[in-house]
Amino acid sequence: VVIRLENRGRTIPPEVLSRLFERFYRADSARATRSGGAGLGLAIAKEIVTRHGGQISAESYDNRVIFTVEMPAS
Repeated sequence: VVIRLENRGRTIPPEVLSRLFERFYRADSARATRSGGAGLGLAIAKEIVTRHGGQISAESYDNRVIFTVEMPAS
């Protein structure tokens, strides 16, 4: 099963994409401070997906961010 979520926003540079699923990583620390985020959401999502045998990834281009979740069908 493949789920793709697409959002319009600033393009995320490749060096940030490679760290996006790390615990406590904030791509934009100024914005995260105002929102109160701890940098855990995507790390938790990755942990849940991988524990169920799946994969999660992100790509970004043309002011879009696309998250893809791949899960086994069974």
